[in-house]
Amino acid sequence: MKNLIQEIKKCQLCLPHLEHGVNPVMSASKKSKIIIIGQAPGSVVHKTGIPWDDKSGERLRSWLGVTEEEFYNDELFALIPMGFCYPGKGKSGDLPPRPECAPLWHDRVLNEIEEKPLILLIGTYAQKYYLKGLIKKTLTATVQNYKEYLPQHLPLPHPSPRNNIWLKKNEWFEDTVIPELKRRVKEVL
Repeated sequence: MKNLIQEIKKCQLCLPHLEHGVNPVMSASKKSKIIIIGQAPGSVVHKTGIPWDDKSGERLRSWLGVTEEEFYNDELFALIPMGFCYPGKGKSGDLPPRPECAPLWHDRVLNEIEEKPLILLIGTYAQKYYLKGLIKKTLTATVQNYKEYLPQHLPLPHPSPRNNIWLKKNEWFEDTVIPELKRRVKEVL
């Protein structure tokens, strides 16, 4: 796994498409117990090189019911984005993750992880890639029907502050899905 991560960190494939340059951000271990497939690093994470080192990460750790120390222990959590580098800013938020990363790296990383008891799919990009034809018409419907994807996958909305309106409109998420998520995380850890 260490050699593979070093190879990922040296990747330059998307350099022509990234105005802020490459800085692949991810972490994993052969022993990772829970795999979190996110979207792509934001500008803060691009600068720090630490996955989920922003407001989204704070909310995600709260949803999981884990400490920072637990979250950043790669023997507990593999943190793998759909796009490993910051894609840049778009009109209404960050640009989509680069499409080259997941097909190039994901299988290789996942094949190195000894157990795959729970894969959290955060946001539409991860859900479309991993759930393929099983995904519902909307992210809301996919997350509402999370039980259909268990025990392997658990789809979640992105914990970004930009999703505060979605969270307000969908109070069932924090009442129903978050307790189930915390229970499963505690069980696995």
